[in-house]
Amino acid sequence: MDDTNRNLSPKSTATDQIDGDPAVWAAFSQNFRQVQSVLDRNRLLIQQVNDNHQSKVHDNLVKNVSLIQEINGNISKVVSMYSDLSSNFSTVCHQHRAANTNSSDKR
Repeated sequence: MDDTNRNLSPKSTATDQIDGDPAVWAAFSQNFRQVQSVLDRNRLLIQQVNDNHQSKVHDNLVKNVSLIQEINGNISKVVSMYSDLSSNFSTVCHQHRAANTNSSDKR
């Protein structure tokens, strides 16, 4: 038996265990929506930077400084959000594995 299913009952799989927790998936979905929102904002900011750059108008080029700073800040947010998602996913997997180990030990 492979390592993935080592601690699971014969009738369940690792996917079944994780799929069975709607609250976990709702939290992940919400986090991914937040990430997507920041990425969408960056797409708009990048378009504005490009438009300002192409206009070659001094005031527009000056505005690009703050726009690029916001883009950089948003990139940092996305990195942090993905790091949190990764950590949360790892925690959930470990909790499910521990729960499966504990339930199989009681049999």
